[in-house]
Amino acid sequence: MKNGSFLLFLLLLIPLSSSAQENSSFSQEEVIYGRKHGMALTMIVLKPEKTNGKGIISVLSGNWFSSNTFVPDGINSAKPFLESGYTVFLTMHSSNPRFDIAEGALDIKKAVQYIRFNAKKFTIDPDNIGITGSSSGGNLSLIVGTADDLKNEKSKDPLSRVSSKVQAVAVFYPPTDFLNWGQPNAYMNYLQYAPSLAKSYVLGALKFNTYNRTSTIFEPIKDSIALRKISMTVSPAQLVTLDDAPVYIIHGDKDKTVPLQQSQHIQKKYDEIGIPLVLNIKAGADHGWKNMNADRNEFVKWFDKYLKAK
Repeated sequence: MKNGSFLLFLLLLIPLSSSAQENSSFSQEEVIYGRKHGMALTMIVLKPEKTNGKGIISVLSGNWFSSNTFVPDGINSAKPFLESGYTVFLTMHSSNPRFDIAEGALDIKKAVQYIRFNAKKFTIDPDNIGITGSSSGGNLSLIVGTADDLKNEKSKDPLSRVSSKVQAVAVFYPPTDFLNWGQPNAYMNYLQYAPSLAKSYVLGALKFNTYNRTSTIFEPIKDSIALRKISMTVSPAQLVTLDDAPVYIIHGDKDKTVPLQQSQHIQKKYDEIGIPLVLNIKAGADHGWKNMNADRNEFVKWFDKYLKAK
């Protein structure tokens, strides 16, 4: 397989969407959900006037890059959820190129714990939290939906004593398996494909780092076994187990950035163990299309089905 056939990463947050407009039907508040390396991790809480007691995390991410500049589009994309009474948490994460996917995924898991711990404050049911995102945001959403729970009941930190699991996932065209990209055993790793990944602005996301206690700096992982292991932790299709959240995916059959195979691949994993996963293949669609909020109404139905607020 030629590099270009599966390394064309332009994982845009919300392609072809219009800017959000001011809306008095919901409140907006920025909160800090965590801190790392001396920096604050933030989210924008959108709360509708009439809430249904359920919350949805919207991962603001494109190319595993996350920025406050995504908020206007994030608000626009949240409208179908807000109109249905969902409180929406526009969540940012440690960003490519400085931080890799594993760092970003850990941030989103911590965001789940923060929201669950503060559920009473946000007027939502802590046992029913959904998550959504597009492309790299879909990848991070699926990691949270499939990864092991961070919950540690012995921790001195009260946030760490609550679950990092979500109860439902709904995403657009997500990367799901870097070890099987486009076809079986096509392993995408930065050691082999660094120039192509750099050209596609995702080298920082896939150049995983580890702390070297001897040199006291973070260094890229170069050991092939260790690199493969961490690649698996950010490949949701490699993490599927019986306790995972049900998933709804919409993916275009003409996607030239993230192969449709990625969604079909994880669908097979879910089907093998009997967890609900619906794959809606959008005919003629590439990596993003106009009026995606119409499709998010299908996400609303999915969350309505699997999030049962008390």
